[in-house]
Amino acid sequence: MLQPLRETCRRLLEDGTVQVVIGYGQAVRAVEPYPVFITAPDDVGQLVWNEQCRTNLVKYLLRKEIRALGKPAIVVKGCDERALVVLEQESQIDRSQVVVIGMACEGMAEPRCEVCDAHQPRFADVTIGQTANEDQPAERRYAHVRQFLEQPLSSRIAYWKAELERCVKCYACRQACPLCYCERCIVDKNRPTCLDSSATLKGNFAWQIIRSFHLASRCVGCDQCSRVCPEGIDLRLLNLSMAQASETNFGYRSGTDPEAELILGHYSQQDQENFIR
Repeated sequence: MLQPLRETCRRLLEDGTVQVVIGYGQAVRAVEPYPVFITAPDDVGQLVWNEQCRTNLVKYLLRKEIRALGKPAIVVKGCDERALVVLEQESQIDRSQVVVIGMACEGMAEPRCEVCDAHQPRFADVTIGQTANEDQPAERRYAHVRQFLEQPLSSRIAYWKAELERCVKCYACRQACPLCYCERCIVDKNRPTCLDSSATLKGNFAWQIIRSFHLASRCVGCDQCSRVCPEGIDLRLLNLSMAQASETNFGYRSGTDPEAELILGHYSQQDQENFIR
């Protein structure tokens, strides 16, 4: 798949369809591939594709310095492109001004890959490779969070206290998330101060809970937040819980249907109300 990827990117750059390709590169001693931004056709040899290409590159479409390079092409996996769908629905990108190169993927040896049903890209402009999308029932996709929620409340609170005491408030989770795009985050506001900015248990709880609510019905499950956390905190538990609530109560899965109405701000008489207490 690597050669067709490089040939496709060379063609797009040579004929002026795009001015920059956002893809994966890898140095000899690098642990895993890192984002590269190719602007010259002769540099497409820097692009790589392998089972270590875990980073969701969609975040870079929102960077001002990347937008300044011109019309982009971006390399995505089937799971990554769900973030593109949400960004288009929220008017953060103009889909007609992005060339999406979808890479068929058999998995990247991550927990989320075990229940992935988006191995084959569905909305890409160019698709490289062929694989099958496996039907994964909700029971299996949310098994991780269901097992956690079956524990007593006291055990769950103790778990999160222990986990969030380790948070150093580096905000790597925010920086890696493709759907965190506010120009000024609520945690950075100090007139008035909305959240305790220091790495205290109270401040950490407030930060992670508010962030998960901001991602409610929006998170696409790319798990970048957990992957980049230097303390190894399993933040996907929070986001999976919200995603499960969205699907259970509203039949909605973020990023799977470009034509679907966003459930926040949309009312339907068929909405269930059994979650209201």
